[in-house]
Amino acid sequence: MLPLLTHEQTIRATVSCSGVGLHNGAPVSLRILPAPAGTGIVFHRTDLDGFAIEASGRNVARVSYATSLMKKGVLISTTEHLLSAFIGMGVDNAIVELDNLELPILDGSAWPFVEMIQRAGIRKQRKARTYLRIVREIELREGDKFIAVYPADIYSVSYSINFPHPLIGKQSFRVPLTNGSYLEQIAAARTFGFLHEAEAMRQQGLIRGASMENAIVLNREEVLNPPLRFRDEFVRHKVLDLIGDLALIGKRILGAVVADRAGHAMHTALVSRILRDRSYWEETTVEEERTHAPVFASAATVTV
Repeated sequence: MLPLLTHEQTIRATVSCSGVGLHNGAPVSLRILPAPAGTGIVFHRTDLDGFAIEASGRNVARVSYATSLMKKGVLISTTEHLLSAFIGMGVDNAIVELDNLELPILDGSAWPFVEMIQRAGIRKQRKARTYLRIVREIELREGDKFIAVYPADIYSVSYSINFPHPLIGKQSFRVPLTNGSYLEQIAAARTFGFLHEAEAMRQQGLIRGASMENAIVLNREEVLNPPLRFRDEFVRHKVLDLIGDLALIGKRILGAVVADRAGHAMHTALVSRILRDRSYWEETTVEEERTHAPVFASAATVTV
């Protein structure tokens, strides 16, 4: 494993893409720009005079089939895939401009965002990176849903799902976020949905931009747009979502996250619990971590 990154990072150059929102189906253009150290991830609605919304758990608006942020009535929707890519690629600071309320779904995974960051390159900044070390366990339960984070010297995510479908059923996956594991094992996992649920969801104003190009689509027996990228792509995508939602803490954590059938609402409930009670964590830098095991690093120094 590579050691903890000592300093914050941003991208070297501006990159852009365009697509449609998964849920509203509307066209949207997005740009990612470098940002000064200490900025964090900040979204700007260019269609609303550049109104800024910080990627923070304090701005979480609603969560059902996606994670949305809101500030003073202005909404940013479906943030989790891009935020997941930022964590996976080691980007601490960036400005994200978009000209509609929902981020583009692209291929339904975080991989297109990873490729954008790779094209831009990554630049080390002067500010020391601060980590959030979990010092005592947090557990949340809601019926058969569960999410927790436990003290650990590395950031790892373990997820279990159980869907009544012959190609999914019970799946579990654990990944330590070390030395390229996000890129190799998580980034390309796509979102998925069931054909027999599609019309009811559209009636609720959801998945109006969904297609076989941006999601795994299943009927009651099979995948309608094979092949899968991973045998267990379904649970890997849940890991991808969880990493993106936990990015709303605002710092990379040192802790072991465990989730069972949790979903966005429980992911963000964990974020809220962490942010409102400092007795669960302490801030630490690499200099203070010299006696601990090495942890997260990604392909974070790729330049082009």
